[in-house]
Amino acid sequence: MTGTTQAPYLLRAARGEVLDRPPVWMMRQAGRYMKAYRDLREKYPSFRDRSEIPEVAIEISLQPWRAFQPDGVILFSDIVTPLPGLGIEMDIAEGKGPIIADPIRTEAQVEQLRPLEPEVALPFIKTILQALRAEVGNQSTVLGFVGAPWTLAAYAVEGKGSKTYSIIKHMAFSNPSLLHQLLTKLADAIAVYARYQIDSGAQVVQMFDSWAGQLSPQDYETFALPYQQRVFRQIKETHPDTPLILLVSDSAGLLERMAKSGADILTIDWTVDMADARTRLGKEMIVQGNLDPGVLFGSKEFIRDRILDTIRKAGNKKHILNLGHGILPNTPEENAAFFFEIGKQADQLLAVHA
Repeated sequence: MTGTTQAPYLLRAARGEVLDRPPVWMMRQAGRYMKAYRDLREKYPSFRDRSEIPEVAIEISLQPWRAFQPDGVILFSDIVTPLPGLGIEMDIAEGKGPIIADPIRTEAQVEQLRPLEPEVALPFIKTILQALRAEVGNQSTVLGFVGAPWTLAAYAVEGKGSKTYSIIKHMAFSNPSLLHQLLTKLADAIAVYARYQIDSGAQVVQMFDSWAGQLSPQDYETFALPYQQRVFRQIKETHPDTPLILLVSDSAGLLERMAKSGADILTIDWTVDMADARTRLGKEMIVQGNLDPGVLFGSKEFIRDRILDTIRKAGNKKHILNLGHGILPNTPEENAAFFFEIGKQADQLLAVHA
């Protein structure tokens, strides 16, 4: 890209422009596969310290930027970060994820939840995002992210990650009004949080509904989709030009429903072929991702072929190259570098391998 005044690649793709190559970034690109991150983790063993002390979170967010020059630089944080601001205390255990000390199980607990005031509860987010924008300028796009209502509710009700989601499903199917009350409060808080991120410098926001793929299609339409819509609608009321991305893990059976969320961009995981996703969603929907993170354990030739296959099927318009989920912790760092390298050379390579 020439010049410093033109909007960065990812932002242009997110607006639907035709580009010579897809922009490329990675979910979880700051993290455990990088030696620089592991070294910093020894100094700051608490995840909350790493993500909430501004200078540490800024450094971690920028580690992949300095190493690989991705087209997207994402805030280093966690989807549960805003929960204490609502009155849901949590910690993040290394290797285990969020732990909620007092899971939400009763109407009294839901009623006690307070509206989110990000300036009071999350002032570090503004400091981090402003610093990232200042650092990357127009060379990359700064992404913010939030958790979706269903996924945050799952953590809040279960108390931690789950394989079966039996506690929140028990609530969903035996006391749905209580769950709807919780989901409404979470949706309104997430919308406020997303707006705060945009006001602080985020140019694109991704919403992670990581656990919505655990729902049947009819339950997705009851407990996930309406609240995704509620969040996106509120963001668009005040920030209509900020592109919004939706990710749902294990979403092959839900793509058409995800398209009704109000998101501008859908993340496609590797459980569906990109050509099928394009057929099902239509050429106008902007898509992101699709590559199995496990591909990065393969040979360079294998990685290259899989990346080019995804790009070929997605087309040269309205596609952002990414993994279908986060990069895995043991991924060789040189393979991550190669992923970015191939993404940036995609137009020449596709011409050669046509």
